[in-house]
Amino acid sequence: MLRLLLFFLLNFGALGVGSYLMGNPLDNVWYQSVNKAPWTPPGWVFGAAWTSIMICFSFFMWKFPDKAVNTNLTVFYALFALQWILNVAWSPVFFRYHHVFPGLIIISALTLLVGYFLHLGFAKGGWTGILMIPYFVWLLIATSLNAYILLKN
Repeated sequence: MLRLLLFFLLNFGALGVGSYLMGNPLDNVWYQSVNKAPWTPPGWVFGAAWTSIMICFSFFMWKFPDKAVNTNLTVFYALFALQWILNVAWSPVFFRYHHVFPGLIIISALTLLVGYFLHLGFAKGGWTGILMIPYFVWLLIATSLNAYILLKN
């Protein structure tokens, strides 16, 4: 249970650090002025989505090591750390510094990494793969939003 608490702290901590580093997107004149994709959700959806995602991801990180057979957990946790860094890095790169192309590279790498976790969950973790679906789907959407801003601005 201590491991579950640790992942809740790490995952929600990533959201907090990323949020702090990006500044307030509602006050961000640049973001308000860019051409956004027609499928951009309203602002409140982002908070609800990330809360749900981090709950599921925390449970995944808690349960997967117990279910996985023949998995190098050192590599698994190193990939979690890389995911944490990419997750935190995207917000300031995109929102604060307006580096849309580097943001797209970061979020694409994050999407591929989370896709790998999704694969691992189903291939080696039994039912735990289900917990990765919200994160992966959300990143597909977020990546498309980032790409749209790159192409249309």
